Amino acid sequence: MKKKIAAMLTGIFLAIFSMTAVSQAQPTIHSGLNAKQQGIVTIAAFTAKGDLERLKTALNEGLDAGLTVNEIKEVLVQMYAYCGFPRSLNGINTFMSVLEERKAKGITDELGREASPLPAGKSSIELGTEVQTSLVGAPVSGPTYTFAPAIDQFLKGHLFGDIFGRDNLDYQSREIATISALASLGGVNNQLRSHFNVGMNVGLTEAQMKNLVTVLETRVGKQEADNATDVLNKVIESRTRK
Repeated sequence: MKKKIAAMLTGIFLAIFSMTAVSQAQPTIHSGLNAKQQGIVTIAAFTAKGDLERLKTALNEGLDAGLTVNEIKEVLVQMYAYCGFPRSLNGINTFMSVLEERKAKGITDELGREASPLPAGKSSIELGTEVQTSLVGAPVSGPTYTFAPAIDQFLKGHLFGDIFGRDNLDYQSREIATISALASLGGVNNQLRSHFNVGMNVGLTEAQMKNLVTVLETRVGKQEADNATDVLNKVIESRTRK
């Protein structure tokens, strides 16, 4: 009888321990990027690097993770603002071939929704100025834009108005794509630092940013990840002091 009671108590203890371990593990599981967001990291990174073979794998993985065709198209289109038309176009052409191959295998991928029309009665520059100010947390100005006002107009009107103003990809996804591309390009730490800040402004957590860097390390390269880690740590330190 005593042995039965002891066995029952042991079973109850193990069950409680198991439940506690699971509950403690869950925040770690859910604090990082989800599978779709990790897909955006590799798609943006390999597009920026021009590595079409690995991009092809990333595109398949992104679709399998639940990214829609239009979400991936939007990421690839946005990439031209950061790595140029040639690599964006190469990425789009690679995506077209991936979709054809998947269709031939009988795989039907979700198309997803198109972007809504931009607000009527508002110019791209007006919309972009609002979006940029919201993302950065303050109006953006500086000597660079005074020296070359055209680039200020293009950033506000085209990047933040015409591109970021499209609503079929949320700001967090756009920032994940941008950060991943900049980290993979190299030599653009000022912009990488700015977008780490913007990413956190739109609700991405420190844990998600660190997870993004981990994805870069495991899938893209240690050099890119080490540099991104250094930039991110400085951003976190700066934000902590405020």
